[in-house]
Amino acid sequence: MLSVGSWVFTIALIPSVLSKDKPALSSSAMTAVVLTGYVVVYITLSLWAAASTLLVAGMWYTLAVQKVILDRKVKQGSSGSIPAK
Repeated sequence: MLSVGSWVFTIALIPSVLSKDKPALSSSAMTAVVLTGYVVVYITLSLWAAASTLLVAGMWYTLAVQKVILDRKVKQGSSGSIPAK
């Protein structure tokens, strides 16, 4: 059941990864780190199929990286473009 849930969550995150809108960096990063901790626990309990949670964590890491890149582009695009009054 844990493995199936991981696959469902992975598929559910695909639209977010492909979208221009991204969740907050803190949410993405914290979720990814917590899920990575779950993977460590699953592996130590020899729940190898449940370790597919690493895919979900990878999607959240991807969203976090995309958010950082997006924020940098927005910051670079807006710096100096608005004249000071």
